[in-house]
Amino acid sequence: MAAGEHVHPYGADYGFLILLIPVLMAHPPILHVERVTKQFPRTDFPAVADVTLTLAQGELLGLLGPSGCGKTTLLRLIAGFEPLQSGQVALAGQIVAASGVWVAPERRSIGMVFQDFALFPHLTVAENIAFGLKQSNRKQQAQAQARIAEAIALVGLQGFEKRYPHELSGGQQQRVALARALAPRPALVLLDEPLSNLDVQVRLYLRQEIRDILKATGTSGVFVTHDQEEALAIADQVAVMRRGHVEQLGTPEDIYREPVSQFVAEFVTQANFLPTQRQGEFWQTEVGRFAADDRPLPGSSEELQPQSRTGVLMIRQEDLTIEPDEQGDIIVRDRQFLGREYCYCLRTVSGLELHARTSLVTAIPVGARVRLSAAGADLRFFPGIHEPSRIPMSSAAS
Repeated sequence: MAAGEHVHPYGADYGFLILLIPVLMAHPPILHVERVTKQFPRTDFPAVADVTLTLAQGELLGLLGPSGCGKTTLLRLIAGFEPLQSGQVALAGQIVAASGVWVAPERRSIGMVFQDFALFPHLTVAENIAFGLKQSNRKQQAQAQARIAEAIALVGLQGFEKRYPHELSGGQQQRVALARALAPRPALVLLDEPLSNLDVQVRLYLRQEIRDILKATGTSGVFVTHDQEEALAIADQVAVMRRGHVEQLGTPEDIYREPVSQFVAEFVTQANFLPTQRQGEFWQTEVGRFAADDRPLPGSSEELQPQSRTGVLMIRQEDLTIEPDEQGDIIVRDRQFLGREYCYCLRTVSGLELHARTSLVTAIPVGARVRLSAAGADLRFFPGIHEPSRIPMSSAAS
């Protein structure tokens, strides 16, 4: 964590927030996006295509996907920075964008937190937070000062009110940006990859702090990220986007455990994909055979037939067991020490690379021959031809 970062206790500072926490059943969804589409000029495909989703009051939604999938464009459509071509956007039951309807961004009761902080360098912390608060008369000035103090206490920056952005660490600057977004007490906060410019340690700390702050205030949020670990840690619901579409929407647990497509499985889970063929009650692969599971994919009416079928079998890294075997066909190409576990890179006879995560009990040397098993693993079958997406995992994402 950067020097000067301040960890504040949750306590009396949150007293003023009690009135902000709504009775959830008494309110309509804070956000409803219905069949929204947006295509930019001179492009072959829509940036956002027929997207529908709903966010309940007080929930956090993560928009997750690779660069160019449409997640930031969707965020800008919700904010009102981009006009939509079809569909509608409603905030707290009020339509703010639709055919013949347009509510300006500054009238949507939305707070924005940007990737680059977007702080005014010539303004102090307090002055940055005050920006956007009405102060045309004494009463409004007094209310603004109270909200500035509350927001500063909320993000743990008491004593930093008179500092300028260049006098703060990156993490502190992002807290100021969050405080500025929360000071007007918006109905919804939109966060566009707010942690991507920060060091790893600061990102890990702030992602939990941002969630804690939004939950403590009862503030709903939409969080854009390309980092699957970040999305799973922060969000109550995750929308995995691909080529403008929402490929899957669900809880972090559902997205991880029950991916509906190979794309979602590759992007969200740290998994291996083995070409396979159904033979009786087993899936036959080049590294062995595994008991077949006839469950249809979530959201699909397709059921697996008893006859042979070809596709790919998903085996998560943590479900793959490796054991030394001098007669084995699989070779340990590399071994990485990750602190709590080892990550093994394994090469099959065909040249396919697999990865396995194991405990530190036994260290298998590089170059050793091994055999694989996955007893009790939650295997997933995806029909079709295996086409690796080359999607980076979160540890490699920037």
